[in-house]
Order: sequence, then C-alpha cells, then structure tokens
Amino acid sequence: MDSLTQIVLGAACGEAVLGKKIGNKALLFGAIGGTIPDLDVLIGSLIYGNEIDAMLFHRGFMHSALFSILGALLLGWLVHKLYNTRKRLHTTTQKDWMQLFFWSLFTHPILDCFTPYGTQLFAPFSNYRVAFNNIAVADPLYTVPFLICIIILMFFKRKHIQRRFWLKMGIGISSVYLFLTVFNKFYIDNVFKSSLSEKNLSYARFSTQPAILNNILWYGIAETEDSYHVGFYSLFDATNRFSDWKIIPKQRDLTKADCRDIEDLAWFSNDYFSVESLGDDCYLYKDLRYPIMETREGYKAIFNLKLFKDDDRLNMKPFQPATDDFSFALNALWKRLKGK
Repeated sequence: MDSLTQIVLGAACGEAVLGKKIGNKALLFGAIGGTIPDLDVLIGSLIYGNEIDAMLFHRGFMHSALFSILGALLLGWLVHKLYNTRKRLHTTTQKDWMQLFFWSLFTHPILDCFTPYGTQLFAPFSNYRVAFNNIAVADPLYTVPFLICIIILMFFKRKHIQRRFWLKMGIGISSVYLFLTVFNKFYIDNVFKSSLSEKNLSYARFSTQPAILNNILWYGIAETEDSYHVGFYSLFDATNRFSDWKIIPKQRDLTKADCRDIEDLAWFSNDYFSVESLGDDCYLYKDLRYPIMETREGYKAIFNLKLFKDDDRLNMKPFQPATDDFSFALNALWKRLKGK
C-alpha cells in the first residue's frame, strides 16, 4: 500500500513490541522498519540501467518473507548494538529489536498482498505475485483511523494503560475494515460473474478490484479470445450489476514471442495488457489490471508505459499519468462512486 499506511503499520508494530520499554522511540523505529521494503524503488534504480528491470525489482525480494527474517536479524543486532549504551544499557534486549524489525518488515508485504499490485512474498524461491485484489493501494478508510489512534497514543506515557488501548483500537479498526474488504471482494466477484452471464459473454477469465481511494466503486475486466470487456459497479448502484461497459481490443503490436521484455511486462500485468505501436520503434504498453480512468478525451488506461528500443532490448520512459486534469478524473470517480 502507500508509504503513509506502511509507516503507520510499522509504527504500530514498534509500539506493540517495545512501546512499554522505550516509548515513542518504538514508533519511530517501527516506522523505519515499515518503510525499508519500499526502498527497493530507489535501490532498483541504482542497480539497473534499464527502467523496466528497475520497475520489476519493486515488490520483489525486499518484499519477501525471507528478506523480513534476514533484515530483522541484521537490523536487530545492529540497532541493539548502537542503542544499548550508557543510560540505555540493558533497557532492551537484542531479541526485542529483532522482533520489532521482523514484525515491521513482515507486515509490510503481507498488507501489500491484499492490493492489486501484489508482492513476491516467496522470492527468491518463486516469482509468484500474491495479490488478493480486495483493497486499493491507497484507501483512507484503512489509513486515517489507524493514524489517528497512533497519534493519540503518543501523548500518553510509555506505561500508561491508555497507550495500549489506543494501539489495540488502531490495529482493531484497520483489521476489521481490511477483513470487510475481503468479504466485499467475494460479493463483487459474484456480481461480476452474474453480469457477464446476463451479457452471454464467453470469457476465459476475469478479475475485479476496487477503484483508487475507496472500496465502494469496483472495476471488472473479463478476457475473451480477442478483447477485454471492462465495467464498473458501485455498492450504491440501483441494481447489483456492472455497467458502463467498454471493449478494449487485445492489441499485440509486439508479442511475448517477439521480445523478452514484453514477456516480463505481461507477467507483471498478469497478462491483462495491450501493446500499441507508436512508430519509430516506440510502443505504448497498457497495464489493464488497473481501472481505466474517465478523462475529457474519454476513458484511458491509468497505467501506461511508453517503451522504446534500446540496443537489443526495450526500455521505458518515466511513468506519466494518462491525464494532467486530475480534478476532472476525481470528479468523474466521485460521481460514479455515488451510484447510478
């Protein structure tokens, strides 16, 4: 999920493990631990000269269970070594610090598993991306109540009973909401399947996920032999059926057989994609896992990647949103969310 959410979750883990011993410093170290996996964005850009490789590095090994274990052992040992001095001598143990960093590191990819982006939880043994598609990568209803609870507990002394109460409230409210989105996902899948049946559409597979910033408006995509059929459904709609259907041709101006980079990008997109030639050895790659967005020029894919030939490979230009008019897009999102 977004960085703020991961900071809040990491801080909560720090408080749960070491809050009684070191107070608000536990929140700080937990927040640091919760941020570390997302540093793979920076590290990937330093390691790789190819932007596609750098993008694919994100949510890879640094978001794995193995990294959480190894990172916890190393960081726990190092921070305890630096912290356990002078007046702080013997106030904490190495085990305390290893537990703090394990939980702050491990809960990061676990939470990411619930998003459509997914994460390679089992790397390097498997590149399978765990993605349950039940919550958006940024959802204020998950983050804001959690954040408020964490802020409130900071004003109590480290051993005050209210500190533990507000920690439990933050974790409890966010967890209940997360589980509600799981049940919502099952409901939405059934609605989408019923909608497809009414259309008499013969499809190979489908996927649903919430639109950004909410769990009310959902996007569904069904794959047929030569196209993708996409639709929207809001929990506030008058009928429990997807609508606003669009058909996106399964365009393959460059195929997986033609280029290994397209094969890698297709894996990244779970094979929901299209590739359009722009001429001069340039291509527009559309990741169709994510909801298409309404703009003044019509509906457009959000996750567009502009590819170009780079020696014997493809490379990509820095990601740019499909539109500069975000106010129009957000207003359209809000209008559709309210139902029809």
